[in-house]
Amino acid sequence: MKKQKTLNIALFLLVLFSCNAYIHAQNSKIISDGAELTLVAEDYEFTEGPAVDSKGNVYFTDQPNDRILKWDRKSNTVSTYMQPSGRSNGLYFDHEGNLLAAADEKNELWKIDSKKNITVLISDFEGKRLNGPNDLWVDPDGGIYFTDPYYQRPWWNRTEPEIKERRVYYITPDMKETKIVAEGMVRPNGIIGTPNGKILYIADIGGEKTYSFSIEKDGSLTNKKLFVEMGSDGMTLDNEGNVYLTGDGVSVFDPQGNQISHIPVNEKWTANVTFGGSEQDILFITAMDSVYTLKMNVHGVR
Repeated sequence: MKKQKTLNIALFLLVLFSCNAYIHAQNSKIISDGAELTLVAEDYEFTEGPAVDSKGNVYFTDQPNDRILKWDRKSNTVSTYMQPSGRSNGLYFDHEGNLLAAADEKNELWKIDSKKNITVLISDFEGKRLNGPNDLWVDPDGGIYFTDPYYQRPWWNRTEPEIKERRVYYITPDMKETKIVAEGMVRPNGIIGTPNGKILYIADIGGEKTYSFSIEKDGSLTNKKLFVEMGSDGMTLDNEGNVYLTGDGVSVFDPQGNQISHIPVNEKWTANVTFGGSEQDILFITAMDSVYTLKMNVHGVR
């Protein structure tokens, strides 16, 4: 009996060791060997909305200071790209190289061309002001999905939303129609889609959940599924289909919703994340008053 008990304990320890080794391998697999989180710049007020251009440079926002900044992939330096910036929050590049910005000073979605000319794509829906576009993603056809929660801003005169629902909208590729594609969430925030345009992930940060949806040919969303019991501020994907959620550092989940890694960031809040660099293998993280980079084995999917 004693021998059997000893054997059981030994078997348990072997299984436990194997599980730990597997988890460690999964954690280290996506991160480059020996890579360390690197502070790139600090002394901002609140960084958000990173978006990578076709060359691998990353643009991000410092919303309280009303500016868009640019990280240069070659020099590893940061400079101001646009100020004022309409209190821009989330950013994303469209297929023509225009920078799209969730400019919530006036509850608008902007298109900024290479000469910094601004086109307002939308500011209201059915005659009511948007709550304040927060984050966005462009599908393969050029349509734009964006989240529209409500965060009371100190620069607003209003104190309550005109649209009570916190929704996700879709602007068709011809920019002629905007339609509701998801609602019933507490506060939708982060959003990202797969490069084949078939799956869209939406984080309900208020409900502490992230969902996946099937994307139909007309841009509508079906087949809503709970992806993980965790919300997120911003989010991104890598070439293996792993989903990166933010808040407490960066948590990484495989396409089935199993957590495979956690990247700690020594800040109170990690707001957003994307892949930058010439090979898109540099994880670029916005966190409070700072921005960080981490060399990865995986890469982005733009």
